[in-house]
Amino acid sequence: MTDKEKIITTSAQLFSRFGIKSVTMDDIAKELGISKKTIYQYFKDKKEIVRLVVKYKMEEDTKHFQNIKASSENVVEALCKIAIFFRQMINKINPTMFLDLQKYHKDAFQIFQECKDKVHMRKMVEMIETGQKEGYFRSEVNAEIITTMRFEQAQLGFKDHVFPREKFDFAQVQMQLFDHFVHGIITPKGKELFENYLNQHSA
Repeated sequence: MTDKEKIITTSAQLFSRFGIKSVTMDDIAKELGISKKTIYQYFKDKKEIVRLVVKYKMEEDTKHFQNIKASSENVVEALCKIAIFFRQMINKINPTMFLDLQKYHKDAFQIFQECKDKVHMRKMVEMIETGQKEGYFRSEVNAEIITTMRFEQAQLGFKDHVFPREKFDFAQVQMQLFDHFVHGIITPKGKELFENYLNQHSA
Protein backbone atom coordinates (compact mmCIF):
# COMPACT_ATOMS: atom_id res chain seq x y z
CA MET A 1 0.00 0.00 0.00
CA THR A 2 1.38 3.41 -0.98
CA ASP A 3 1.53 6.37 1.41
CA LYS A 4 -1.36 7.99 -0.45
CA GLU A 5 -3.47 4.84 -0.10
CA LYS A 6 -2.64 4.65 3.62
CA ILE A 7 -3.84 8.21 4.10
CA ILE A 8 -7.10 7.44 2.30
CA THR A 9 -7.83 4.22 4.21
CA THR A 10 -6.91 5.73 7.58
CA SER A 11 -9.03 8.80 6.88
CA ALA A 12 -11.93 6.51 5.97
CA GLN A 13 -11.63 4.76 9.34
CA LEU A 14 -11.50 8.04 11.25
CA PHE A 15 -14.47 9.51 9.38
CA SER A 16 -16.51 6.37 10.10
CA ARG A 17 -15.71 6.52 13.81
CA PHE A 18 -15.97 10.25 14.50
CA GLY A 19 -17.76 11.82 11.54
CA ILE A 20 -16.11 13.96 8.89
CA LYS A 21 -16.36 17.44 10.35
CA SER A 22 -14.71 16.58 13.67
CA VAL A 23 -11.65 14.92 12.07
CA THR A 24 -8.84 17.36 11.27
CA MET A 25 -5.73 17.02 9.14
CA ASP A 26 -3.78 16.94 12.41
CA ASP A 27 -5.87 13.97 13.55
CA ILE A 28 -5.12 12.08 10.34
CA ALA A 29 -1.40 12.84 10.60
CA LYS A 30 -1.30 11.77 14.25
CA GLU A 31 -3.11 8.50 13.51
CA LEU A 32 -0.61 7.69 10.76
CA GLY A 33 2.42 8.87 12.72
CA ILE A 34 3.44 11.33 10.00
CA SER A 35 3.62 15.09 9.65
CA LYS A 36 0.76 17.15 8.27
CA LYS A 37 3.21 18.41 5.66
CA THR A 38 3.49 14.85 4.30
CA ILE A 39 -0.28 14.69 3.80
CA TYR A 40 -0.19 17.95 1.84
CA GLN A 41 2.37 16.42 -0.52
CA TYR A 42 -0.42 14.14 -1.78
CA PHE A 43 -3.61 16.13 -1.16
CA LYS A 44 -4.56 19.76 -1.71
CA ASP A 45 -6.90 19.86 1.29
CA LYS A 46 -9.31 17.85 3.41
CA LYS A 47 -12.06 18.17 0.80
CA GLU A 48 -9.92 16.25 -1.67
CA ILE A 49 -9.34 13.52 0.91
CA VAL A 50 -13.08 13.26 1.53
CA ARG A 51 -13.79 12.94 -2.21
CA LEU A 52 -11.24 10.16 -2.60
CA VAL A 53 -12.42 8.41 0.57
CA VAL A 54 -15.99 8.33 -0.78
CA LYS A 55 -14.76 7.01 -4.13
CA TYR A 56 -12.64 4.38 -2.36
CA LYS A 57 -15.51 3.26 -0.11
CA MET A 58 -17.98 2.99 -2.98
CA GLU A 59 -15.49 0.95 -5.02
CA GLU A 60 -14.83 -1.32 -2.03
CA ASP A 61 -18.55 -1.85 -1.43
CA THR A 62 -19.10 -2.61 -5.12
CA LYS A 63 -16.33 -5.24 -5.06
CA HIS A 64 -17.76 -6.75 -1.89
CA PHE A 65 -21.24 -7.06 -3.37
CA GLN A 66 -19.77 -8.62 -6.51
CA ASN A 67 -17.93 -11.17 -4.36
CA ILE A 68 -21.15 -11.90 -2.45
CA LYS A 69 -23.01 -12.56 -5.69
CA ALA A 70 -20.22 -14.77 -7.06
CA SER A 71 -19.94 -16.84 -3.87
CA SER A 72 -23.68 -17.36 -3.29
CA GLU A 73 -25.76 -20.34 -4.38
CA ASN A 74 -28.75 -18.10 -5.15
CA VAL A 75 -30.18 -14.63 -4.56
CA VAL A 76 -31.52 -15.59 -1.14
CA GLU A 77 -28.08 -16.50 0.15
CA ALA A 78 -26.75 -13.28 -1.42
CA LEU A 79 -29.45 -11.30 0.41
CA CYS A 80 -28.52 -13.04 3.66
CA LYS A 81 -24.83 -12.16 3.22
CA ILE A 82 -25.75 -8.57 2.40
CA ALA A 83 -27.83 -8.41 5.61
CA ILE A 84 -24.86 -9.65 7.68
CA PHE A 85 -22.43 -7.27 5.93
CA PHE A 86 -24.84 -4.37 6.39
CA ARG A 87 -25.18 -5.10 10.12
CA GLN A 88 -21.39 -5.20 10.55
CA MET A 89 -20.93 -1.98 8.58
CA ILE A 90 -23.66 -0.06 10.41
CA ASN A 91 -22.17 -0.95 13.80
CA LYS A 92 -18.93 0.76 12.75
CA ILE A 93 -20.43 3.97 11.37
CA ASN A 94 -20.97 7.22 13.22
CA PRO A 95 -24.25 8.53 11.75
CA THR A 96 -22.91 12.08 11.65
CA MET A 97 -20.54 11.00 8.86
CA PHE A 98 -23.34 10.81 6.32
CA LEU A 99 -24.89 14.07 7.52
CA ASP A 100 -21.50 15.83 7.31
CA LEU A 101 -21.08 14.52 3.79
CA GLN A 102 -24.43 15.95 2.69
CA LYS A 103 -23.95 19.31 4.41
CA TYR A 104 -20.29 20.16 3.95
CA HIS A 105 -19.04 18.08 1.00
CA LYS A 106 -21.56 18.39 -1.83
CA ASP A 107 -19.15 17.20 -4.54
CA ALA A 108 -18.21 14.07 -2.57
CA PHE A 109 -21.88 13.42 -1.82
CA GLN A 110 -22.55 13.62 -5.56
CA ILE A 111 -20.00 10.82 -6.10
CA PHE A 112 -21.89 8.74 -3.55
CA GLN A 113 -25.23 9.48 -5.22
CA GLU A 114 -24.01 8.63 -8.72
CA CYS A 115 -22.55 5.29 -7.63
CA LYS A 116 -25.71 4.50 -5.68
CA ASP A 117 -27.97 5.34 -8.62
CA LYS A 118 -25.92 3.86 -11.46
CA VAL A 119 -24.39 0.79 -9.79
CA HIS A 120 -25.84 -0.32 -6.45
CA MET A 121 -29.51 0.31 -7.22
CA ARG A 122 -29.23 -1.34 -10.62
CA LYS A 123 -27.67 -4.44 -9.06
CA MET A 124 -30.42 -4.60 -6.44
CA VAL A 125 -33.12 -4.36 -9.14
CA GLU A 126 -31.44 -7.21 -11.03
CA MET A 127 -31.26 -9.32 -7.87
CA ILE A 128 -34.93 -8.81 -7.05
CA GLU A 129 -35.98 -9.64 -10.62
CA THR A 130 -33.90 -12.83 -10.54
CA GLY A 131 -35.47 -13.81 -7.20
CA GLN A 132 -38.93 -13.24 -8.64
CA LYS A 133 -38.23 -15.56 -11.55
CA GLU A 134 -37.00 -18.23 -9.12
CA GLY A 135 -40.02 -17.86 -6.82
CA TYR A 136 -38.08 -16.50 -3.84
CA PHE A 137 -39.38 -12.93 -4.07
CA ARG A 138 -42.98 -11.79 -4.54
CA SER A 139 -43.93 -11.48 -8.21
CA GLU A 140 -46.23 -8.49 -7.63
CA VAL A 141 -43.37 -6.35 -6.29
CA ASN A 142 -42.09 -3.65 -8.66
CA ALA A 143 -38.32 -4.12 -8.39
CA GLU A 144 -37.42 -0.55 -9.30
CA ILE A 145 -39.93 1.04 -6.91
CA ILE A 146 -39.03 -1.19 -3.97
CA THR A 147 -35.28 -0.69 -4.59
CA THR A 148 -35.72 3.08 -4.63
CA MET A 149 -37.71 2.83 -1.40
CA ARG A 150 -34.98 0.73 0.22
CA PHE A 151 -32.18 3.16 -0.59
CA GLU A 152 -34.24 6.14 0.53
CA GLN A 153 -35.08 4.32 3.77
CA ALA A 154 -31.38 3.82 4.47
CA GLN A 155 -30.74 7.55 4.09
CA LEU A 156 -33.79 8.34 6.22
CA GLY A 157 -32.25 6.37 9.08
CA PHE A 158 -29.39 8.88 9.25
CA LYS A 159 -31.69 11.86 9.82
CA ASP A 160 -31.66 12.93 13.44
CA HIS A 161 -34.93 14.88 13.22
CA VAL A 162 -36.71 11.67 12.14
CA PHE A 163 -34.90 9.25 14.47
CA PRO A 164 -33.33 11.40 17.23
CA ARG A 165 -30.22 9.79 18.72
CA GLU A 166 -31.39 10.31 22.30
CA LYS A 167 -34.43 8.15 21.57
CA PHE A 168 -33.32 5.64 18.93
CA ASP A 169 -30.23 3.48 18.50
CA PHE A 170 -28.85 4.20 15.01
CA ALA A 171 -27.83 0.61 14.22
CA GLN A 172 -31.17 -0.75 15.41
CA VAL A 173 -33.07 1.74 13.23
CA GLN A 174 -31.11 0.71 10.16
CA MET A 175 -31.54 -3.01 10.81
CA GLN A 176 -35.29 -2.60 11.43
CA LEU A 177 -35.61 -0.79 8.09
CA PHE A 178 -33.60 -3.49 6.34
CA ASP A 179 -35.70 -6.23 7.98
CA HIS A 180 -38.84 -4.45 6.78
CA PHE A 181 -37.46 -4.45 3.23
CA VAL A 182 -36.55 -8.16 3.29
CA HIS A 183 -39.92 -9.32 4.63
CA GLY A 184 -41.71 -7.05 2.19
CA ILE A 185 -40.28 -8.79 -0.87
CA ILE A 186 -39.73 -12.39 0.19
CA THR A 187 -42.13 -15.31 -0.38
CA PRO A 188 -42.73 -18.09 2.22
CA LYS A 189 -40.38 -20.29 0.15
CA GLY A 190 -37.73 -17.60 0.17
CA LYS A 191 -38.22 -16.78 3.85
CA GLU A 192 -37.55 -20.34 4.95
CA LEU A 193 -34.38 -20.46 2.88
CA PHE A 194 -33.31 -17.00 4.09
CA GLU A 195 -33.62 -18.00 7.73
CA ASN A 196 -31.67 -21.22 7.11
CA TYR A 197 -28.84 -19.26 5.48
CA LEU A 198 -28.94 -16.65 8.25
CA ASN A 199 -28.49 -19.37 10.88
CA GLN A 200 -25.61 -20.92 8.90
CA HIS A 201 -23.71 -17.70 8.27
CA SER A 202 -24.32 -16.23 11.74
CA ALA A 203 -23.06 -19.34 13.54
